[in-house]
Amino acid sequence: MPEVSIQTEDFDPGVLHRELMAGNTISGACATFIGCVRGGDNSVLAMELEHYPGMTENSIQAIIEEARSRWDLHAIRVIHRVGKLLPGENIVYVGVASGHRGEAFLACEFIMDYLKTQAPFWKKESTPEGARWVDARDSDEEAAARWQPQ
Repeated sequence: MPEVSIQTEDFDPGVLHRELMAGNTISGACATFIGCVRGGDNSVLAMELEHYPGMTENSIQAIIEEARSRWDLHAIRVIHRVGKLLPGENIVYVGVASGHRGEAFLACEFIMDYLKTQAPFWKKESTPEGARWVDARDSDEEAAARWQPQ
């Protein structure tokens, strides 16, 4: 099972959890994050995600290695979808297994903060007013900044 997948197909979080933990008897914790396209209030009709194949996977793998250097992690899985997605559809899955919940939670949040601010994805929202490209929000940048050395 690859640690990083960029795909157009949807994913099943239950299947991913079972795969992440298969044969893993040393982990006492598994933290997961599932992100969905928001916009059910008709503010976002669809989101299109583009990426640079190879570069995106390598970039995400690098942040996984950074997470491993910070915490004792036993298994990690990141899936990010690309293509046209509708409100309510799954967009990202991050799963982290560790000996203890604190490390699993921190690593999962660390990886997600990176994905929101640094991973090479280009997002375009379709709205009733037209299409617009989306950058990381200030709150995303602030969340990612807390992981930088002081």
